[in-house]
Amino acid sequence: MSTPYPFTALVGQDDLRLGLLLNAVSPAVGGVLVRGEKGTAKSTAVRALAALMPEVAVVAGCRFSCDPGAPDPACPDGPHEAGTGVSRAARTVELPVGASEDRLVGALDIERALSEGVKAFEPGLLADAHRGILYVDEVNLLHDHLVDLLLDAAAMGASYVEREGVSVRHAARFLLVGTMNPEEGELRPQLLDRFGLTVEVAASRETDLRVEVVRRRLAYDDDPAGFAARWADEEAALRERIVSARALLPRVVLGDGVLRQIAATCAAFEVDGMRADIVMARTATALAAWAGREEVVSDDVRQAALLALPHRRRRNPFDAPGLDEDRLDEALQDAADEQGDDDPDPDGPGGGVPPQGGGPESDGGGSDAGGSDDGGTDDGGADAPGREDTRSGDAPAPGGGGEQQPVRAGEPFRTKVLSVPGLGEGAAGRRSRARTEHGRTTGSRRPEGALTKLHLAATVQAAAPHQRARGRSGRGLVVRRDDLRQATREGREGNLVLFVVDASGSMAARQRMSAVKGAVMSLLLDAYQRRDKVGLVTFRGKDAEVALPPTSSVDAAAARLESLPTGGRTPLAAGLLKAHDVLRVERLRDPSRRPLLVVVTDGRATGGVDPVALAGRAGRLHASEGTASVVVDCESGFVRLGLAAQLARDLGGSAVTLDELRADSIAGLVKDITAAGRAA
Repeated sequence: MSTPYPFTALVGQDDLRLGLLLNAVSPAVGGVLVRGEKGTAKSTAVRALAALMPEVAVVAGCRFSCDPGAPDPACPDGPHEAGTGVSRAARTVELPVGASEDRLVGALDIERALSEGVKAFEPGLLADAHRGILYVDEVNLLHDHLVDLLLDAAAMGASYVEREGVSVRHAARFLLVGTMNPEEGELRPQLLDRFGLTVEVAASRETDLRVEVVRRRLAYDDDPAGFAARWADEEAALRERIVSARALLPRVVLGDGVLRQIAATCAAFEVDGMRADIVMARTATALAAWAGREEVVSDDVRQAALLALPHRRRRNPFDAPGLDEDRLDEALQDAADEQGDDDPDPDGPGGGVPPQGGGPESDGGGSDAGGSDDGGTDDGGADAPGREDTRSGDAPAPGGGGEQQPVRAGEPFRTKVLSVPGLGEGAAGRRSRARTEHGRTTGSRRPEGALTKLHLAATVQAAAPHQRARGRSGRGLVVRRDDLRQATREGREGNLVLFVVDASGSMAARQRMSAVKGAVMSLLLDAYQRRDKVGLVTFRGKDAEVALPPTSSVDAAAARLESLPTGGRTPLAAGLLKAHDVLRVERLRDPSRRPLLVVVTDGRATGGVDPVALAGRAGRLHASEGTASVVVDCESGFVRLGLAAQLARDLGGSAVTLDELRADSIAGLVKDITAAGRAA
């Protein structure tokens, strides 16, 4: 077993270390979510925490880590008699992002259950993590069905495995720790709320701290055991402090004054539900115990709010988590004034920040720790559709075709459902129909690997003709492996939604870019809710560019859209060809994820000889490869050329106006897209 990096050797990252240590003192805090850029010691810190966790007493031989003082009466390995057990180190169990459902919750032997009535159960990671730490690296990339199982276990403190009426239950109470890079996408709100605390980490910009990080990491890589030995005393002292704080925790008093401060703070920041109040109370109590005090003071409440509220303040996926500290201080002061609160000295002994790991070189914060042209528009003169562009160089078009400053997006709205026709087999999501592991049962087939979803009727039908030949004499059904049938299910998949946005002067001239950005922002919000990957291609001037390669981070797409400038000519064909290149690469990377092309344009095209015809040929290239597409027609005014509708026909898709894109409009958008797909 490799030697973990010592926790006390971490440089800086005060909030990260404090959040982890508070959960070690009081697991009831509810875990911690670590957000930050890559290479900031997120995983290193979590793995280092395991060595500091106090040992746990377990029933000897129990695969579910039952407490010998109060064994679980429903334990599959039970019943156990209360008594002495054995001690072992608390486990840190890692949940891989690509884990199967059976790997997480355990697997039941369906064949033995049907033929012998035996609950032959192989425990999963939830059982291994009971009374320990469940660590999910890149938790924001976890599949939805695994997230649902985690939510159930976190809410009930137990895991259930159901297979056609055969049920196994076992306790599953664990400290949930997740790390994530926000650039790769955000978490579902339900799972986000299950994390008690959240901390933001970033690499320090101070040279001395960065030098110390590199120095320690190189020393550890050269001799892990020797490096850990040099920090053994600090590790032992910190471990002892955790034990002492745990012992003190039951005696900590949470007075009415600070309790009202907690409630007033949560109300002032308009957090949803009551979980924030409870988490703040538990965190403030743990902070007091960590500081060696038997009474919670106002500073504990303030620190608890900074850890427990930022991720509960988000109102939509594009809001960055955070907390206004001035507003926090004002809310705390108002609550104290109302109560005439007279807290003990908040600067008393202890304090909330954990030790730095020895040595003045570790002072400071934020480092990683060995872890791994001016206004104008496109005019309809020389650059009118189909007319050759005779201008040379980069000179703006008459009337000013140069770059304009970005405009703000209009107010987002709920959009119509855009879906890909047919039946896919991509990653689980909420957009298009697909064959999935979860959903309604549509048929059966022979299992290609391990059986995960039994089709009971088909299994019995397959086994029934062979009962006499197999010598059946009792009531039980004689079932063989060849009889088992896997249920085929239909659910929803996530797609790759690639936006191709016209940012040329023809859009800016009619002051439509704000409305266009609002529509695209609305579609991005819809993509977030439906678990899609998104990409952004823009075209203006002489060429097109990939403003955002396909990613799960809808936030990044929204940020790029907000800063998108407009102006210049309209190279529509270039935008479509650039999108074709992006989709070609993505089909190689992820062939099961079906794309949906969303072209946002008025259909005008300029530059070169017959640019409209050139754009039509580019559109037909997409149609020949079966790419599902929608054109959002941004043309306005009394005189309309209908070029966007023609482009939609070339793409083999459908066209909708900005008004028809709204969910409350009369147009039957989904029906149109589906009909177009069937016709293709």
